[in-house]
Amino acid sequence: MLVLSRKQNERIRVGDSVVVTVVRVSGDKVRIGIEAPSSMRVLRDELHDEGDEVELTLTNALPLPLPRVLGFVG
Repeated sequence: MLVLSRKQNERIRVGDSVVVTVVRVSGDKVRIGIEAPSSMRVLRDELHDEGDEVELTLTNALPLPLPRVLGFVG
């Protein structure tokens, strides 16, 4: 396992097509944004074992700036 320290607004690239951004750090919580191809399934770990019932599908989604998607319109 690779363990990295990142500050708010810093990014981590995974392969050629996935970018993980630290959006906000507040107390003991970290909000992250994940940019990935629409064909790639992205789930929280606790949802992985629940099967396909709970799945976020980004097919045909319009590309929006990450801050706007997360509600940070400024």
